Amino acid sequence: MKKIPHTKQLILFDGVCNLCNSSVLYVIKRDKKDQFLFAPLQSDIGKTIITKFDIDTDKTDSILLYNSKKDSLTYKSTAALLIAKRLGFPTNVLVIFLIVPAFIRNWVYNYIAKNRYQWYGKKEACMIPTPELKSKFLV
Repeated sequence: MKKIPHTKQLILFDGVCNLCNSSVLYVIKRDKKDQFLFAPLQSDIGKTIITKFDIDTDKTDSILLYNSKKDSLTYKSTAALLIAKRLGFPTNVLVIFLIVPAFIRNWVYNYIAKNRYQWYGKKEACMIPTPELKSKFLV
C-alpha cells in the first residue's frame, strides 16, 4: 500500500459515480489546509483498505475516510460529516448533525447512495485527475 502521510486522511469514493466525483471536487476546492488525499474505491489502495477492514462492498456502498495516523476507518454519514468539519465555514457547520444518531443519518445517506446513479448518472470509468490535481490522488 502506498504510504499516506500521517498529516493527511484518505477519502475513498466511488470513482464512476457522478455525485461522488462532484463531491470530491467540492472537497478539493475547500481543502485550504491540504488535509486530504483521494482514491477511488476501485483502485489498488481502495481495494487494500476495503480488504484490511473487511468491508462488504455489497452492504457498505459508501464514502470511506481512512485515518492513517490512527489506522481507523469511518464511513457513510459519519465520514462525510468528519470531512465537512475540516473544510472551514460554512461547510464545517454541518458537523452539528453528528448529534443525530448514526442510524438516522445513515438512513438518509443510504437513500441517496441507493439512488445516486439514477439521479446523477454514472461514468464508464474512474475520473482521471487533471495534471494540477494529480498530486491529491493515490491510484
